[in-house]
Amino acid sequence: MDLRTRARVQLERARDQTLSVLSPLDDRELEGQVSPLMSPLGWDLAHIAHYEELWLLRSLVDSPPTDPRFDDLYDAFRHPRRERAALDILTPCAARHFASEVRGRVLDVLDRIPLDDRPLLRDAFVYGMVIQHEHQHRETMLATIGLMDRPYPGGSVPPPAAVPISGGARRDGEVRLPGGSVVLGTDLEPWAYDNERPAHRVELAPFHVDVTPVTNADYRAFVEAGGYDDERLWSASGWAWRTEAGLEHPQGWRREGDGAWSVLRFGHRLDLAPDEAVQHVCWHEADAFARWAGKRLPTEAEWEFAASWAPDDATRRFPWGDDDPTPSLANLGGSRLGPVPVGAHPAGASPAGVQGLIGDVWEWTATTFTGYPGFRSFPYREYSEVFFGTEYRVLRGGSWATDPSACRATFRNWDYPIRRQIFAGFRCARDD
Repeated sequence: MDLRTRARVQLERARDQTLSVLSPLDDRELEGQVSPLMSPLGWDLAHIAHYEELWLLRSLVDSPPTDPRFDDLYDAFRHPRRERAALDILTPCAARHFASEVRGRVLDVLDRIPLDDRPLLRDAFVYGMVIQHEHQHRETMLATIGLMDRPYPGGSVPPPAAVPISGGARRDGEVRLPGGSVVLGTDLEPWAYDNERPAHRVELAPFHVDVTPVTNADYRAFVEAGGYDDERLWSASGWAWRTEAGLEHPQGWRREGDGAWSVLRFGHRLDLAPDEAVQHVCWHEADAFARWAGKRLPTEAEWEFAASWAPDDATRRFPWGDDDPTPSLANLGGSRLGPVPVGAHPAGASPAGVQGLIGDVWEWTATTFTGYPGFRSFPYREYSEVFFGTEYRVLRGGSWATDPSACRATFRNWDYPIRRQIFAGFRCARDD
């Protein structure tokens, strides 16, 4: 399909999914604040609309603002999340109307604006940026809903029948990768963010990486071996946080009377599925587990090499090739509110046999977030550049809640190493 049609279809799909996530909730739940770590859901919806107005109306055709107050109310850098419930934000009904009204004007502009060689419009980049932004906020909304104290009626939460695993799919062990002079980042992906650019070469030593992410069964062994009580396994900052926060196991886990474990998922208390990727662990927990296992977390460069390398040295958009993700290749898009068993998508494996690199859980890496050599901020510093530094660790690969349009081998996510409410897990690596 042509760029204009693709942008329209993707804009409408993103909005349908946003409203679908919110539709099971009442106004009280949209207006309230579940946690100081998260925005009220109604704020998120109006912020999505304001961002769209900024970039697809005011930046492109000099459209006046719907309300000048919104530049303050819905600027994520002016008000931290813990303050947003106290702001004079739109009611849920008004936020929906604002989003709908902005979208109508955006589609009218899209019908007539030339998608020419101006930086914002080349390859419809600014539309891709807004589409990905909405999907990223939808994932954040799901993380917020996951912290609510009542069962969420949307999506498939209690696990359906076990996901079939194709015969011959490798589900354990590790793979050796050769390293060498490897390409990271991209100059070709039209909707790539500034932090994914430019493509550049780095030298990697050979290394080993786990075939799959660490599972609940793997992590349970760490918990039951006293991993949370052994200071030697933790970095100094990790042990300080584990002690301050009273961490004893991943978020949502509970030890049952019979020695089994359960997990709270969107308000439903479920038996802990041993073969699903562990999620809701922070970077410090992942780092301690890796040390206990005699391994380490992969660097960001190692992770991307595992996800994009083929034996002919060609780089790929995804482990399986250049085709967009489908349900047979990766667990993305949020139709099932949680991971599936590792090994459930053998067709999505890399040529070397590494599985589950895309979807299921974001994967913590050992790397702090910074720009690549030659980085240029575009189109605004606040997307990436203001977060560069040692405070944030890079995550890769997307989760079950990530939309396929906001996920690729070069996509970079980042968060504080103490964050647990995000849909994050990890896999281990080791030196050759």
